[in-house]
Amino acid sequence: SSGINAEWPLRPGVNIPKLRRTFCKYKECKRHTQHKVTQYKAGKRNTKALGERRYHMKLRGYGGQPKPVFRKNAKTTKKQVLRMECQNCHKKEKSTDATLR
Repeated sequence: SSGINAEWPLRPGVNIPKLRRTFCKYKECKRHTQHKVTQYKAGKRNTKALGERRYHMKLRGYGGQPKPVFRKNAKTTKKQVLRMECQNCHKKEKSTDATLR
């Protein structure tokens, strides 16, 4: 899995163009080029990662939930991470400028 969500448009009612002409900051380009836009999706969590193991060790035994669980969620939309790939140098960049449901 490459970490890209295949469903497009991102959510019903929200249209984001599949191509966007924006600045490419990498040294091959350093100018405005055409970028392919996809929605970023986080990869599968690794259960062997140190933070994951440490968290599950903390959960074991008596004492309940050790870290706060956020429950006062007031927002109805989230800023989605868009993954943009330069059509010229094929470098990828992420940006959080789209608020989607």
